[in-house]
Amino acid sequence: MTTTVLRTADELHARVRTGRRAVVMTMGALHEGHATLIRTARGIAGDGEVVVTVFVNPLQFGAGEDLDRYPRTLDADVKIAGLAGADVVFAPSVDEVYPGGEPQVRISAGPMGERLEGSTRPGHFDGMLTVVAKLLHLTRPDVALYGQKDAQQLALIRRMVRDLNFGMEIVGVPTVREADGLALSSRNRYLSATERRTALALSQALFAGSDRHAAQEALRARAREVPATHARAEALSAIGESRAAADTHAVAKAAPGGPAAVRAAARLILDDAARLNPPLTLDYLALVDPSDFTEIPDDHTGEAVLAVAARVGTTRLIDNIPLTFGAAS
Repeated sequence: MTTTVLRTADELHARVRTGRRAVVMTMGALHEGHATLIRTARGIAGDGEVVVTVFVNPLQFGAGEDLDRYPRTLDADVKIAGLAGADVVFAPSVDEVYPGGEPQVRISAGPMGERLEGSTRPGHFDGMLTVVAKLLHLTRPDVALYGQKDAQQLALIRRMVRDLNFGMEIVGVPTVREADGLALSSRNRYLSATERRTALALSQALFAGSDRHAAQEALRARAREVPATHARAEALSAIGESRAAADTHAVAKAAPGGPAAVRAAARLILDDAARLNPPLTLDYLALVDPSDFTEIPDDHTGEAVLAVAARVGTTRLIDNIPLTFGAAS
């Protein structure tokens, strides 16, 4: 399909709209993760319109971060977007988005924006929300799609849209990974071969935590089927159901700190990676409530996000995985 490149909001607003408009916001350097977002948007928009924004936002880069070296590959981005189903690539200049220079009035991310990524990168989420708000106004979508890989960003955008009555639907799309498990990111291209091997510890740590969580949940589900009493365990063992008896005993003896065990399983992988050459330098490992990104307590039930951020060489990477505690009653 033919993908139109537009540079100004007036050009975009002049288009005749039919059906729903779905928007995917990017900073360019598109990869398969972005393509998945665009294909998902195409399915949602149907006969409507898919708009992909390409804008490297200076407000969300802090001092010493990689604004200048962030890849700018518009021609390649347009090809990828078109193949994935985009009708329009909206690639405004900095002057188009911020015509009066840096805005004096900005969106505040509030307390959630000061945690995890916000603690490591002060002001990042204020800048992110400000440009997202502007791009939502400029593109006027019915639905906007964002990747789960940036889970805290997604949570903040959802909160902003809800709190400030933006009036469009926000859709999160699961993280896309490379064959070795590394979450797709435009920054992966900065990694040398040895750095990439170290970087795999991020996803490996998340999978270890997820596996520990799945084992705990399965154990608890089995315990609900087989009451965790000493007498029942002895009876089961007597008739040869040793696995069920062992599970019953394990649940009866288990400490209630399910989240703590998940964190510990992930931490083991990260601690090992810190001793590699080159080493992984951990920024944070957190198991949080996705509604506000505070650490979950040991008795938490419901959704959670296991999140990690670390540096390998000069490259900073983030990743996360969603979990649900106490899914069965």
